[in-house]
Amino acid sequence: MSNPVTISAPEGLPFIEISREVDHPVELVFRAYREPELFVRWLGPRGYTMDLIEHDFRTGGAWRYVHELDGERWGFRGVFHTVRENEFALQTFEFEGYPDVVALESLTFVPLEGGRTRLDIHSVYPDVASRDGMVASGMETGVTEGYEQLDEVLAELSGAPAPEAVAR
Repeated sequence: MSNPVTISAPEGLPFIEISREVDHPVELVFRAYREPELFVRWLGPRGYTMDLIEHDFRTGGAWRYVHELDGERWGFRGVFHTVRENEFALQTFEFEGYPDVVALESLTFVPLEGGRTRLDIHSVYPDVASRDGMVASGMETGVTEGYEQLDEVLAELSGAPAPEAVAR
């Protein structure tokens, strides 16, 4: 069974907070974010394909990908302002369908007892309306299914049995 994802969008504030525990060590979780061939396997909703155009997960690097489902395409891009190995990343996030609405996202890799990790994401939008648009977009499904797929990739890398996929 997959660990739950907590998503919070406080009333009247332009941010989203996401937290999720992962049953693998920080170094392995960070690797799944850093290595393009792993990243493409887990980010986003099930059934979507990802065209990873750029993924330079380092301070000063940039990223861009396009998700596709049934011929429809959605592009996303940003830059990595700060990346600290196994600890922290600060990036911009822009959905190309809504240009000029750029979020600033921090991702903290928190080591937990027993070789586990908690991921804490804090996304700040330019205004509450932009934040509300992201919440209404179905992002919760993409985040939840993406982290379920992350579990599967991490289980494969660690040689552990893969968690059962949630039927949809």
